[in-house]
Amino acid sequence: MSRNSVTTKKDTKMRIRAFPMTMNEDYVTNIWDLLKMAIQEIQKKNNGGLSFEELYRNAYTMVLHKHGEKLYNGLREVVTDHLRNKVREDVLASLNNNFLQTLNAAWEDHQTCMVMIRDILMYMDRVYVSQCNVDNVYHLGLKIFRDEVIRQKEIREHLQEVLLDLVARERRGEVVERTAIRSACMMLTTVSLNGRDVYEEEFELAFLQQSAEFYRLESQKFLAENSTSVYINKVEARIDEEVERARHYLDPMSEPAIVTVLEEELIQKHMKTIVDMENSGAVHMLKNDKKSDLLCMYKLFDRVRNGLETLRDCVSVYLREQGKSLVEDCSQKSAVEYVQSLLDLKDRMDDFLDKSFKKDPIFKKMICNDFEWFVNLNNKSPEYLSLFIDDKLKKGVKMLSEQEVEGVLEKSMALFRFLQEKDVFERYYKQHLSRRLLTNKSISDDSEKNMIAKLKNECGCQFTSKLEGMFKDMQVSSTTNEEFKRHIQDKSLQMSGVDLTVQVLTTGCWPTQASTPNCNLPNSAGLAFSVFKQFYLDKHSGRQLSLQFNRGTADLNAYFYAVAKQQQLENGESEATAPQSKLATNRRHILQVTTFQMTVLMLFNKREQWTFEELQQETDIPAKDLSRALQSLACGKQSQRVLVKEPKGKEINKTDQFGVNDSFTSKLHRVKIQAVAQKQGESEPERKETRSKVQEDRRHEIEAAIVRIMKSRKEMNHTLLIAEVVAQLSHRFHPSPPIIKRRIECLIERDYLQRSNTDRKVYVYLA
Repeated sequence: MSRNSVTTKKDTKMRIRAFPMTMNEDYVTNIWDLLKMAIQEIQKKNNGGLSFEELYRNAYTMVLHKHGEKLYNGLREVVTDHLRNKVREDVLASLNNNFLQTLNAAWEDHQTCMVMIRDILMYMDRVYVSQCNVDNVYHLGLKIFRDEVIRQKEIREHLQEVLLDLVARERRGEVVERTAIRSACMMLTTVSLNGRDVYEEEFELAFLQQSAEFYRLESQKFLAENSTSVYINKVEARIDEEVERARHYLDPMSEPAIVTVLEEELIQKHMKTIVDMENSGAVHMLKNDKKSDLLCMYKLFDRVRNGLETLRDCVSVYLREQGKSLVEDCSQKSAVEYVQSLLDLKDRMDDFLDKSFKKDPIFKKMICNDFEWFVNLNNKSPEYLSLFIDDKLKKGVKMLSEQEVEGVLEKSMALFRFLQEKDVFERYYKQHLSRRLLTNKSISDDSEKNMIAKLKNECGCQFTSKLEGMFKDMQVSSTTNEEFKRHIQDKSLQMSGVDLTVQVLTTGCWPTQASTPNCNLPNSAGLAFSVFKQFYLDKHSGRQLSLQFNRGTADLNAYFYAVAKQQQLENGESEATAPQSKLATNRRHILQVTTFQMTVLMLFNKREQWTFEELQQETDIPAKDLSRALQSLACGKQSQRVLVKEPKGKEINKTDQFGVNDSFTSKLHRVKIQAVAQKQGESEPERKETRSKVQEDRRHEIEAAIVRIMKSRKEMNHTLLIAEVVAQLSHRFHPSPPIIKRRIECLIERDYLQRSNTDRKVYVYLA
């Protein structure tokens, strides 16, 4: 009973039979014939009556029953046959009539057909194509079109010829059908599938070759017929035109390729010709301030390799010529004019850097290197720069505002950075600063301190420590003088009618001469100073005070007595130039003079006439300084000649005789007797003396640097030591290797260093 019931259950189970895996060959052939006929109808554009659902089902059935290969190969044959016997023939027939339009139309039709066929055979794409790793339906159609149509010898040659001809005609200014070119280029790109091989082989390579030849000839013609500015504008226009063309109807990747061709043919091959073109090249633009044209050239050359270097070298040659001519002409100019001409050139080049070269670092570096080169051709540059700053920081008729002074100082610092002999500048700057401070000629303490701060930032505190010490001395001296005046009042001391102000200068901070010139001061001045000296030494025991006669100044009360009319005429004065009303009365003036001039003038209270030799013997002033003092008093401006000289003349001789000029008149009550001006700074002997002092200081600095380096390294190779010394001292001056070697030898002789026993090129520090 139980066995029967089990049997019943088994019989009632549902059974799913497998789909038959084999189909009758005739049935398969019939299905394929239906699909083939449908594909052909699609190719003929008669697809209106087709049932795409039924066609899809038939293709599905063939693939499902393992007849995908028959379907795939059949599709290839049908498409190939259609393209070979219909499309190709139509395109060949149109070679001389609407070729491009016919080819583009055939391409559009083929793409449409392949999309429809792909929809019908979608199942084959999903199953058979992926299993057998073959091209999908659409790609198969593209490849067949490429091989049967595009790469057919006559078609491919004619296609290339037509496309290149249309581009050439457009370059000549003709209007062409851009849409047709665009379609053809897209066709070539599309049939390349994932790459660009077909587009490159059939069009781009020939297009670039034709373009290179076209622009090679055009560049030669342009250069022969146009100026540099016009040529640059034409090149820019051509580049813009080609970029626009590439973006409109070429493959996007053709744009950089065609631009590279233009840059090489129009710019790179002619760079030297463009920049050196006579009456229109880079030098012409620089001379005539054509900043916009130079900017266009910069932008153009920035496109190509070594372009900016070529332009930079041309600008550098021009700048060096300009700078060298300024330096060579310095003998015809004053120090202020010389430095101002360099600053004007620097301003001009900075303007070009900003507006024409986009502040490009390579041009900025070039300008700095060139300025450093020609500024240091003139060994007077440090002195002249210091004189220029001195002129701007002094009180005078043409006094600048603080903002203007700041601008001038900033520009001066730019030139200072180019100086290789900064230590020479320091020595001269110290001299000029001391003169401004001691004569109270400085425009303002703030401006002076601002300049020192700039030097400190540039060269460090060691460079400016003595300059800062000079300011400190002036502040301390001001306090000392106030205390001295209170001391005189409190003690009721007699000063012989002298109002004395003393600046106490620290030796070492202030510039000093090798030997201080002598001078026998008038009794009143000498007594006044002895009172101050006693006061100061009582307050600061252990210190020494010595007068610097060449630095002092004095205000003298001078009385000129009335002159009789007959004497006026005897002195050669006419009534028109020296009215009796002025000379017939006593005249009182305050004369602002140097210590030497004061000493000379005070002697005329004793006698009316003195010879040069008598004055020298009486005052003990060195002949050179006495000559300068007398030259200012007797040979200066007419309004400052308080003495007369016999015989007349501008030079001072030992036999000359001097007397008071009773005919002296001036509109001013306070008359400053100007010292003999030195137009170009120091005289040659003074300059040689300064140079010798600088060389002496350099020897000490080089030795100090060597000892510092060797103390830290203990042992060092000769070449490395030379390089290290140069690096350490380059912010002040550039020592030459032979000079460094001599200082090393001196240190060896003085037992600071010795040569290594194993290697003579190695030095050892001796502690």
